[in-house]
Amino acid sequence: MKNKTYIILFFLTIMAYGTKAQTNDTAKYILQNDADVAKKEPGTHRGGGETIGFNFFGDARNLKTVFKKRILKPGSSIGYHLQKEDEIYYVISGNGTMQMNGKNFPVKPGDAILTRTGSSHGIAPNKDNDLVILIVYEKK
Repeated sequence: MKNKTYIILFFLTIMAYGTKAQTNDTAKYILQNDADVAKKEPGTHRGGGETIGFNFFGDARNLKTVFKKRILKPGSSIGYHLQKEDEIYYVISGNGTMQMNGKNFPVKPGDAILTRTGSSHGIAPNKDNDLVILIVYEKK
């Protein structure tokens, strides 16, 4: 019985140490993968259709930046809406059309679009491909 008690105490000590070490490490960084945060959603801002959203670090304390990835499937979009903060869109893959302040223009991989506060915009993939974008803005 005494040996079992020592083994249990030893195990609890190792677990507590491991938890503490992990807490200290994750206070310095957080690693997430697409599979950890992927969520099927309709297009935001009433865009409709099928998208897959990836809200990285959404639960991180004191993080002032929103960092998202979104896969827009054909027929979906991020609906045309008024921008309330500066926001950056970066096209990873696919082709599509961005509407900015009533004007349309094509977007392709490597394009970065800064949408400023007070502007209106929306984005959609072309009919024949997924459009994969990163979205970054300041959390308010």
